[in-house]
Amino acid sequence: MSDVRADDQGPWLSPDDLDLVRRKVPMVYIDVVPVRLDADGSLLRVGTLLRSPREGGLARAVISGRVLLHETIRTAITRHVEKDLGRMALPRVPASPQPFTVNEYFPSAVAHAFHDPRQHAVSLAYVVPIDGDATPQRDAIQLAWLTPQEATDPAVRGECVSGHAALLAGAVAHLGGLV
Repeated sequence: MSDVRADDQGPWLSPDDLDLVRRKVPMVYIDVVPVRLDADGSLLRVGTLLRSPREGGLARAVISGRVLLHETIRTAITRHVEKDLGRMALPRVPASPQPFTVNEYFPSAVAHAFHDPRQHAVSLAYVVPIDGDATPQRDAIQLAWLTPQEATDPAVRGECVSGHAALLAGAVAHLGGLV
């Protein structure tokens, strides 16, 4: 479990200062695609969260969030998984996590690019096996465990927000999920 909590950090930046920094400096984020693996390490299921994005409506997303000051990447992954899936999710984060891809989110909508209207962000993306009981928390309405075929289906991809359809497809390909 994570020892670093966002609310324990004190005011990292005031909301006004954070808005200013977001307009001037790319932020560091992590994206996490939760997965269920079989005993041999083969991909069984890919987890997606159903959320109500800033723009309204409902959309599928992966776990995503900012890396805090003095926080290791490993700790940030654990903190965000626990925030979205609960403390009993039991993520299996490697001792030395290496992202399966790196993405850039841009504040202006660009075709075939990741989008975050608040900021320019650089995100390190991870596939993280979940071994425990995962239940949606806070602003996550539902957690769906999809087969690799379902996760890459055009209908599901169309429900994704901010470029997360590409993350799902990349995670499935990274794990050899569609052979």
